[in-house]
Amino acid sequence: MRAMVYRGPYRVRVEEKDMPPIEHPNDAIVRVTLAAICGSDLHLYHGLMPDTRVGTTFGHEFIGVVEEVGPSVQNLKRGDRVMVPFNIFCGSCFFCARGLQSNCHNVNPNATAVGGIYGYSHTTGGYDGGQAEYVRVPFADVGPSLIPEWMSDEDAVLLTDATATGYFGAQLGDISEGDVVVVFGAGPVGLIAAQSSWLMGAGRVIVIDHLEYRLEKARTFAHAETYNFTEYDDIVVHMKKITDHLGADVAIDAVGAEADGNLLQHVTAAKFKLQGGSPVALNWAIDSVRKGGTISVMGAYGPIFTAVKFGDALNKGLTLRMNQAPVKRQWPRLFEHVRNGYLKPSELVTHRIPLEHIAEGYHMMSAKLDNCIKPLIVPSPSS
Repeated sequence: MRAMVYRGPYRVRVEEKDMPPIEHPNDAIVRVTLAAICGSDLHLYHGLMPDTRVGTTFGHEFIGVVEEVGPSVQNLKRGDRVMVPFNIFCGSCFFCARGLQSNCHNVNPNATAVGGIYGYSHTTGGYDGGQAEYVRVPFADVGPSLIPEWMSDEDAVLLTDATATGYFGAQLGDISEGDVVVVFGAGPVGLIAAQSSWLMGAGRVIVIDHLEYRLEKARTFAHAETYNFTEYDDIVVHMKKITDHLGADVAIDAVGAEADGNLLQHVTAAKFKLQGGSPVALNWAIDSVRKGGTISVMGAYGPIFTAVKFGDALNKGLTLRMNQAPVKRQWPRLFEHVRNGYLKPSELVTHRIPLEHIAEGYHMMSAKLDNCIKPLIVPSPSS
């Protein structure tokens, strides 16, 4: 098969790889019909995620058609059109039983924190991802879901991570009716978080970013009030001014570690297997929210960070809530929102890129070229 292959920082290309085999009786092989590049994939692309091995195939957002199933699979059959959550989970461990599928204890040797994730380095289990013609899907009876007949492919693929994560971010904010919500980051996750905040009763939604085309999308897609932080000496001071000098009730960090990284981050990631970074957005969130407020963290962070204003968070009596989104847990409600027209994830799609041109797609997204917000990857029709 043809698949995207990682060859080192800033070096990805499409190569021939062996077809993924059935390795366990509950595996399925899915022929990918649509995948996506996620903003968090840039941490891998830039060499900032620990233990990202040469030869790995990225991609944790994908949908497809079931090609083959293992002998134990009961819920899927060949030919089924399925959407696959980015979490790999067993469905039966201590954490899965409590709805924390993103923290599954049985799918990742490094499962002291995160569970398994497709195409996201060996720190999340070493599973190949879906930026390929075919992908192996473990625990096929508990992970994938049939795509409803009424749902478009582009809506479905965005429900496998970006939409579910943004919605979960607003959910973790514990928004009360009339709350002021500020979202840091106007990428796909931040835009969905902003839109979802209205569904949860927000009275005012503010989005902060530095790219004008993304702020324009926040205004038209999420109907949010927007501010470009480069236009202010101190965005935190401005946030206080526009919230009666109290601060927002809820802050959502949809940025995480800067994906570009600096020299120190590249060295620590490559040599010491640590992802470093400057949690600027998180500190802005801590400073911008009112005393007693809530911070929801959806941005991607590595295991070791410094200079987080934890003392300020403590003294302000803040509630910090965070996790990788348990995607499948969000789907029943999200299906209804999409069907009723309250959410239209496919409106975020700006580019559709053939798999063979995925290197150009990564460069475009990394460099923020051509007003790129969400690129989809389309395998060749012959796959």
